[in-house]
Amino acid sequence: MEMTVKWNGKMAFTGLTPSGHELKMDASQDDGGENSGARPTELLLSAVAGCTGIDIISILNKMRLSPTSFDMKVSGDRADEHPKKFTKVNIHYALEGELPEDKVIRAIDLSKNKYCTVAHSLSAEITVSYSINGINGERSL
Repeated sequence: MEMTVKWNGKMAFTGLTPSGHELKMDASQDDGGENSGARPTELLLSAVAGCTGIDIISILNKMRLSPTSFDMKVSGDRADEHPKKFTKVNIHYALEGELPEDKVIRAIDLSKNKYCTVAHSLSAEITVSYSINGINGERSL
């Protein structure tokens, strides 16, 4: 995979993905930017959630299950010292619909431990939790 990232002045960059989409990145005004795009670290957390989310939907679809709603909350802890890498990432998956808990757990487990390229590219500890129809799951993942 290859993509182009162009400097737009100050701290702003625009990435052009192989699939033809633009990603705008910038620093905050406090860090010399103009806040015209997402921070690269924000994109990284979004990428982990998006990658696992795509996996989970794909796996559930193969199980002939279709959530009526699917949201994720992703948070990350960063080291205090440079390079201030993510040391821990947590993703909470909130699904709605007629979804057997064991199938949801299986889909999450397969994404986290086998399929998600982004998660496996990080050295951070990744923890997950889930809820189905507003009820928090009680099984460990």
